[in-house]
Amino acid sequence: MKITPNKLPNDVESLKALIQEQQTLLDKKHALLEEKQAEVDTKQVEIDKKQARVEQLEEQWRLFLHRKFASQSEKSPGQGELFNETEEAAEDPIIEWDAEAIPSPSPETKTKAKTRGRKPLPSELPRVKIIHDLPESERQCPCGCQLTEIGEETSEQLDIIPAKMRVLQHIQKKYACKACEEGVKTAAKPTQPIPKSNASAGLLAHVAVSKYQDALPLYRQEGMFKRVGIHLPRQTLANWMISSSELLQPLINLMRDQLLESPVIHCDETVVKVLKEPDKPASSQSYMWVQVTGPPKQRIILFDYDQSRSGQVPLRLLSGYQGYLQTDGYEGYNAVASQPGITQLCCMAHARRKFMEAKKAQPKAKAKTRSKVDVAIDMIGKLYGLERAYQGETLDSRYQMRQEKAKPILKKLRHWLDKTLPTVPPTTLLGKALNYLHNYWSRLTTYLEDGRLNIDNNIAENAIRPFVIGRKNWLFSDTPRGAQASARIYSVIETAKANGLEPYAYLKQLFTELPLVNDVDDVEALLPWNQKLTTLLMNETLPKGGV
Repeated sequence: MKITPNKLPNDVESLKALIQEQQTLLDKKHALLEEKQAEVDTKQVEIDKKQARVEQLEEQWRLFLHRKFASQSEKSPGQGELFNETEEAAEDPIIEWDAEAIPSPSPETKTKAKTRGRKPLPSELPRVKIIHDLPESERQCPCGCQLTEIGEETSEQLDIIPAKMRVLQHIQKKYACKACEEGVKTAAKPTQPIPKSNASAGLLAHVAVSKYQDALPLYRQEGMFKRVGIHLPRQTLANWMISSSELLQPLINLMRDQLLESPVIHCDETVVKVLKEPDKPASSQSYMWVQVTGPPKQRIILFDYDQSRSGQVPLRLLSGYQGYLQTDGYEGYNAVASQPGITQLCCMAHARRKFMEAKKAQPKAKAKTRSKVDVAIDMIGKLYGLERAYQGETLDSRYQMRQEKAKPILKKLRHWLDKTLPTVPPTTLLGKALNYLHNYWSRLTTYLEDGRLNIDNNIAENAIRPFVIGRKNWLFSDTPRGAQASARIYSVIETAKANGLEPYAYLKQLFTELPLVNDVDDVEALLPWNQKLTTLLMNETLPKGGV
């Protein structure tokens, strides 16, 4: 109600009462306004949450589409301009780059230009000469003279002879005395890989390489043998693989001893399905673990099967180890990493991959402009550029490079991270990438300490990739014994490949020699970097000369 001056009371008490009444009305209005504002604020919070959720789902949808239809390469489109950034576009003027910090690759490290045309066939392959000559009737010139040979033209075709099967007959001579006719002596037969089996070392090696190297499941191999009239059931082949893998155990034990004595170990794990796992449904997941160590010419790659992914597995695998342990960010490694004498490193490639996912999930309009994601990708790209430039250099050179050139880049990256992290919602892909980089920062930068260390864990990821590719074909292991057999054979095949040996020739040699070993020295002579063994296998795998 509107009060005019003429209607105001004249006494003080009435005026006070009127003012009090008006104040009460104002307080009620203010309370009502505050209540409405609170409702508005609550609604706005809900709207902001829903909008953030919508943006998060749109981001995940764009990433899904990119994974399904786009190239899976992790190369950044801007990597060709790593030394020509426009920091203003990224709203981060604090970043200043020194182009001289990244050395130009030496001529020896530059990739050779690809030559055009067909590559010549290997000179060591045998040649079979097929002569094409003119018949006598065409060697007469129209002028009446006899044609004279002046040369020849040679062209080459690559030919192949399919695998041939044969039967090895072991004939043991028997001797007896005709005079007394007492006792018969029979010539001894060498110990075979699988006693009372008709599988030779070569056949076992062939089946193992076909499955674990070429990813041919045993049921396909069964069909291939059947086409040429050989009945080899899948169950028989599986039993052969289990029995032959047990022959490899002494060699694997020796390699594990050497692995645990090395200064740096890389670890990774992936899933594997085992149908007849005790106390577990067939649909559950088990795990294949891999550990890698050693220089390129003496590399050890060991696989190990376990039904669990718990931290107890690396504790078992790395019991007694002291040195550097490089892994991804999986927390299952924390227990072993906390052991005295172990220093854990994390993988910069994983950190970069999260920024690449954020880049791929950006809207098309935003992806064309420079963003915070690009700043992180470019800075990490500079670190990798340094590693490539010093690849093959001495350990001291790599250490000095990291102290003088990589450390300043990491310092700038840390400064940028501290400034950017509070401004990005943690639920977005960029927010997750920033938090990953922040949470694992100390373990991501540990590689600066020693020239023997790597910036990432790609060595282990590359080692486990053949298993992942093979799993797409054979899908599962039937029993834990089969999974353990797979781990042993994968260990030997991948270690052989990493040391430059042909897997079939190496496995055949192992299946021939391991049944005859008497002590550790005999087993040590079969390690894949043993020079005598390497020379022997190289000579056996070289093709024989042709006609």
